[in-house]
Parts: sequence; structure tokens; C-alpha cells
Amino acid sequence: MISFYEDKHRRSPFIWMFLLLLSKSVLFRVFLFGELQWNGLIADAAAWLGLLLLVELATGARWRGIAYWVVNLIVSVLLFASTVYFSYYGSVPTYTALKALDQVNQIQDSVDSLIKNVYYVYFMDLAILAVLYMVRLIRGTRVTGRKRISQTRVVLSGLLACLVVISAIIYSGNDVSNELEQAEGMGFVGYQAAAAWDNRTEKALAESGNIEQTKTEIAQLMSSYSYKDQPGQAPIQFGSAQGKNVIVVQLEAFQNFPLHLSVGGMELTPVLNKLADESYYFPHIYQQIGQGNTSDAEFMSNTSIYPTGKIAMSTGYGNRELPSMPRMLESMGYEANTFHVNDVTFWDRDKLYPALGFNHYFDKPYYTNDHFNEFGASDEELYRVAVEKLQTLHGQNKPFYAQMVTVSSHFPFEVPDDKKSLNLPEAMVGTQLGNYLEAVHYTDYALGTLIDRLKANGMWEDTVLVAYGDHFGLQPEKASADEISKQLGIHYDDRLSRFNIPLIIHVPGQSNGKVVDQPGGQLDIMPTLANLLGVKPAEDNVVAFGHDLLNINHNVFGMRYYLPTGSFFNNDILFVPGKGFNDGTAYSIKTMEPVADFAEYRDDYDYIMKLMTLSDQYVEQLPKRQP
Repeated sequence: MISFYEDKHRRSPFIWMFLLLLSKSVLFRVFLFGELQWNGLIADAAAWLGLLLLVELATGARWRGIAYWVVNLIVSVLLFASTVYFSYYGSVPTYTALKALDQVNQIQDSVDSLIKNVYYVYFMDLAILAVLYMVRLIRGTRVTGRKRISQTRVVLSGLLACLVVISAIIYSGNDVSNELEQAEGMGFVGYQAAAAWDNRTEKALAESGNIEQTKTEIAQLMSSYSYKDQPGQAPIQFGSAQGKNVIVVQLEAFQNFPLHLSVGGMELTPVLNKLADESYYFPHIYQQIGQGNTSDAEFMSNTSIYPTGKIAMSTGYGNRELPSMPRMLESMGYEANTFHVNDVTFWDRDKLYPALGFNHYFDKPYYTNDHFNEFGASDEELYRVAVEKLQTLHGQNKPFYAQMVTVSSHFPFEVPDDKKSLNLPEAMVGTQLGNYLEAVHYTDYALGTLIDRLKANGMWEDTVLVAYGDHFGLQPEKASADEISKQLGIHYDDRLSRFNIPLIIHVPGQSNGKVVDQPGGQLDIMPTLANLLGVKPAEDNVVAFGHDLLNINHNVFGMRYYLPTGSFFNNDILFVPGKGFNDGTAYSIKTMEPVADFAEYRDDYDYIMKLMTLSDQYVEQLPKRQP
């Protein structure tokens, strides 16, 4: 076999491996941040030296060289995966993202479309080594040499201790909430260590606290923000849909800009356009999802609790008894069902749905696979089965709360040819923008089949229909803001337009719609719906971090995935922090232009940071479900 140890003519493999790992850190920084930060490289150097010193201390001379290359392989895989992850999420993953690795096979097409060939450069040295190994095996030669004289373990241990101190100093001086700034300044390994430390600290703080005390702190904090011009007034439209059935349709990767927009002489969303004209339409709603993406949207729309941003809520908190809309309606005699064409274990929904209080879930086995995309059944099939199941309850005069999670507009937006009906301009055909518009157009059509089925079965006039987007669809690197603006003749912004999702709530009997311009987030869906149904979360001992959008004049709400922690929206701006508030950036919600003077919003920043911290404590303190 090849010996990885030096002879008198060759340098130490320790030095070579250190240089290789450091060079991969440089690549990682270029791919993610587009620049090199010297203090960050120092942090990387300290991490790799520490890691290699551990190898030196933990392995014998015979296996040390192999151990180096195993470490190199593992680091290469982690950096490669993190680069792909960043290309979609815009965030550097922490070790908690590893808990979602079992989901990759179910979205293989989506993952493959994110990988750029240049990312494989992380493995170039390993490929060269493999080739050399094979050549030498074929030649029947072997590389030999005397083992290097080992440095004393005392010296190595001392160096390792020094590196730990240096790393601790780097971390202690990095009092920054912005995760991207943390990762750039602390390096990949340091960022993981800091995340582990912070998670343990936060869990310990939550465990040492009391949920009733946390509720009191939340109420006190929220009362300090003036959401209403005239507090104390009776809420408008309270109970206007009391006793009605509810269907909540979560539209996959559905942004707001396609509504009321035409391409090639055709409306992109004729069904949603008509529905909006006859309903409450909220054009200024923004996503707030965390690491769980679609499943986090389900979590928020049912609980009005912030996702932690550190783990999918279905995975991290699916063992809890979550205060939710299904649980509140249960006391009013409702049955809660949820429908999704994928396997219920996808994103641990088999844990999430019982945690939310759903009575039944209908997943993959219930649908005929018409092979629409990688998930299987189409939205049309989803709605067919859902209405069939709900019709039984309707016939029994049993009120229901139904959630339907669509997938036909899922990334990478590949719609079968026989389902395409949009008259796309030639310049858009085959582009991500064109594919996305085709997917959105089909999703809108399929929603129309749901409405038609409800009307045909006599359920439409007894049902509140809620439709909202779970998160953005178009990726900036594959469909730039300039390209979208030019092709569609609109003003599209990479942040505001990208994160802007539709929300429509139709109440039975509505014919004249109402545009509600109040900005809001996904946390506000549950309180708004609760008001229409005549439900008061506080009276059910439910803490809602969102607000009823029909009854507030001012709003502020945070976002901490895809944008760093500390980002928030209010009635005027989207704010994105730098290392803190003062070096942040702000954008007008109305004009989408930068806002230079945002000092007046400092209180909003401090408020949201405290509120999200309390939300994390609250969800951590919620009781665990009985098995």
C-alpha cells in the first residue's frame, strides 16, 4: 500500500494536509461570501490546526496518514454540502441541518439542480490521490520511507490548548446576531462550535424557566408595542364565519407577484385573481419560515409561533403538545384533517401533525399516482381525494378544519407537457422563470378544480377558504431581479418581491372583496382566521405571536432564515442587520428602494430580538405529548 508518511526528501503530511484544508476554506469563503476576511482565515487556520493536532494525538504512526485523508474527505463533503445548501437557503447550515439528511432522497431532483460543476473542486485533491494510487498499484510499486520523528505529545497538547484559547477569544469577541457575519468571522468549524454552545445555553435557560413566567414576559413585551391606534375597541368581523368549515390551502413556492399579471396575453392566475376579488386579499404578506421550509409554514399558520431557525420545527418540536388552531376548534366540535401527497414521514410530518392536534392525515397511499413530479400525485388528485373525504363529514353535519399542502409548483418547477397551457414568450421557454410561471399557472388551475368540486358538492357556501404561499420560488442566481423585471414589465426586488407571498381568505357569502394593505407575516394567519371564526386564542390559553390583520394599524414581525436574525418588517421597511443595527440596511416596502435614515426603527429591532428569544423559550417549555 502507499505510505502517506514522509521520507527525508518529503515534507510532513501534517503541513500538506493543513494547507489543503486551508485552501478549501478559501474556496468556501469565495463561493459563499465572494471575498476573503483575514480574521476569518485565522479562525479557519486555528480550527484546522486543532483538528489535525487531535489526529496526531489520537492515532498511531501506522494509521495517521490514512486518518488525515479520511478527515480531508469528511471536511470536503461537509463544505460541498454546505455550499449547495447556501445556494438555496442563503444561510450557512449548522450541525442541526444534518437531521434533515434523510429527506434528500425525496427531493433528489431539486438538490441536483442546485449543484454547480465548480463545487466539485473540493474533491480535486482526493481524485488526484485516487489516480496516483491506481497507477502505482498497476505498476506494482510502492512508496516507502522512514516514519517521521514524532513530536512529543506534550508539545502537541500544549499547541492544542493554545488553539482552544485563541478560538475562545475569537468567539467571545463575536457578539453578533447575524449568522452570516458569524460564519464569515468565526470560520466553518468555529461557527458549528458556537452554534452548539448557543443551543445548549438556550435550552438550559428554557429548562430553568417557567412557562407561565415566560407567558407573562411575552404579554408585557407585546403590550409595549402599539399595534392598534385605538386599543380596546371590539374587533371588526369577529365571528362573521363562526361555525363554518375551514379549508386552508398552502400553495408550494408561491410568490405574490404572479397575481393579476398576464404573460403572452394570458392571466397567470385567473382563479386566484377572481378569488381575491371576492375575498379578503392581503398583498403585503411575507414569509417567515425557518429551516423546515414548507413544514415550518404549516407549523406557523397553525400555531402563530416563530420557528427557531435552527432546526425544522417538525423535527425539533414534533414531540410537543402545540397550542394550535386544530386544538382550539376541537372544543367547538370540529374534526381536523390534513392532506399531502407525499409520505407523511417527509420532514417528520408524522410527528408534526399529532403535535398540532390533527385527527387524521391523508398521505401518499391515499392518492392515485399520476406521476406529475418527483412527489407523485398532482394537485388535482390531492383535491379529488380531499373533497371526497370531507364530503363524508359534511354529510354528517360535522364541521371540519382541513389543511391541504400542494406540491405541483415545487422546485425545480417541472410541469408535464400535457399539463402546460401557458402561452410563454420564446425568450422564457426553458428558463427557470418560464418553468416557474408554468408551474404557478397549473397550480392556479388545479385550485379552480377544488373550488368547482366544493360548489358541486354543496360545500362552498359553508366553507371558509384560506390560500397562502409557503415560501419563495424563484432563486436569485437563476432568475435575476433585472431579468424578471424586464421580461414581465414589473418592478421585482430580490428581497421584498422574493419573500412576498399571497394570502387570501374567502368567507361564505362574500361577493365584494376587500384589499387589506396592512403588512403581515405567516404568524398573522392564525389570529386573523381565529377572529373570523369567533375564536379568542388568549381565552384558550394560547399565545399568538402574530396578530389579526383585520384589526391592527401597525405591525412589526421578524424573519431569521434566508435573512439573518434581526431582520424585520414593519409598516414602512424591511430591515436587514449587518453586525448589528447601526450597520444594517433598510428598504421601503412601498418603493423597494433603499432607506438611508432608519435610526427611528431601532426600537423595532430591539423589540423583535426580544420577542423571538421569548418565542424560543416558550416553544421549548411547551409540554411533551404522551406517546
